[in-house]
Amino acid sequence: MNSRLTRAVVSTGFLLLAFSPLWAQRQRDPFTQSEIDQIRDVSWEPQQRLALYVKFARERLVAMEQMRDDPKTKDRAQQTHDKLDDFVAIYDELNDNIDTYIDRRNDIRRPLKQIIAADGEFQSKLLALKDAANVATEEAKQYEFVLSNALDTLKNSADDHRNLLEEQQDAAKHKKFEKAASSRAE
Repeated sequence: MNSRLTRAVVSTGFLLLAFSPLWAQRQRDPFTQSEIDQIRDVSWEPQQRLALYVKFARERLVAMEQMRDDPKTKDRAQQTHDKLDDFVAIYDELNDNIDTYIDRRNDIRRPLKQIIAADGEFQSKLLALKDAANVATEEAKQYEFVLSNALDTLKNSADDHRNLLEEQQDAAKHKKFEKAASSRAE
């Protein structure tokens, strides 16, 4: 019985190893090596790091628009899907980083203002894609889910970003008031 269990465990391990390259191929990294290096270089600089995420998300949408405008593009629906998927992955990373900086109690008011402006820009671009009149129904179906997901993510995130900015501004006012009160007491 024990040898059967051992063989089963070993067999399962070999199967996992055999299929892991296939799984890894499906998991595309939305970042280039250069982008990863840039993000790593500013890991302790919230303003610069968050600005990079916004830049990279914008680049994915611009690349998608350029690809869609090119009449020579092949498999436009799949490429649109992939670029939207990359955009959502980058945007999720942006939100994860915002959460990290909030947990660290970093002041990220300035980058939040830039992010909120970008939220509106990104929503406009995605709504334009959704409302595009010259897209075949079959093509649109291939990226409909990821587009809907991107729009939902943006809407929820934009609300969160505005609320976080308000909280950060209130905290800064409170801190300034406390600092002024303590200097008067001295």
